[in-house]
Amino acid sequence: MMRALFALILALSLGSSLAQGKRHDAGRDRQMSREDRQRMRDDVRDAYRDRQERPQKARQQQMSPEQREQLRRDIQDANKDLKR
Repeated sequence: MMRALFALILALSLGSSLAQGKRHDAGRDRQMSREDRQRMRDDVRDAYRDRQERPQKARQQQMSPEQREQLRRDIQDANKDLKR
């Protein structure tokens, strides 16, 4: 009985250790090449630059108080027409 239990424990431990070895080997295959890493760095750097420029563009597109008031009146008029 003890031999069967020992064999079962040994088989289970070997199975899990072999599975871990396969996952570890798969990680080596998925490593990025130097070109891929450099491309990713460039993409992140470009995205950061674009992010830096966005607030400036948003400030340029702000409406003047007169434009906001006109838009508010237009929306109110449209809502009145819609209720009719």
